[in-house]
Amino acid sequence: MNKRSILARLSSLIALLALSACKLMPTRPACPAGADLSADMLHGEWIAQVADEAPWTLSLRPHPEHQGSLRGTLTQGSRQHAVVVDLDDGEFTLEESHDGRRIAATWLGSLPAQACGRQIVGQRTQADQPHRGFLIFRKP
Repeated sequence: MNKRSILARLSSLIALLALSACKLMPTRPACPAGADLSADMLHGEWIAQVADEAPWTLSLRPHPEHQGSLRGTLTQGSRQHAVVVDLDDGEFTLEESHDGRRIAATWLGSLPAQACGRQIVGQRTQADQPHRGFLIFRKP
């Protein structure tokens, strides 16, 4: 074998090893689309900002009676309301109760693709009141 042949083979071997290493390197996971998220990805602490109101803390955990749903609380100072949350195909629904029995407000929203499951935007509806925009984001 001549020197040129050895260098060519060595170069090919180095290139092959480099390409193999690229396949083994961890890749950054893609940002999930809203439809790819499940309710269990929403567990934890969030900040809920309704238009023209002070922010609320939203705490979510698995619902003990309904698999795939969440239960939690909305807290603002001394005010605290029970909530139930569902996430179906990227569509967010939160039902807010002030007495633990009846729905006082409904929050309907979606998870913007660019937010990677860390933000929810939509409208809060309460009887005899205009719809109000909301933004919910992961607590830092």
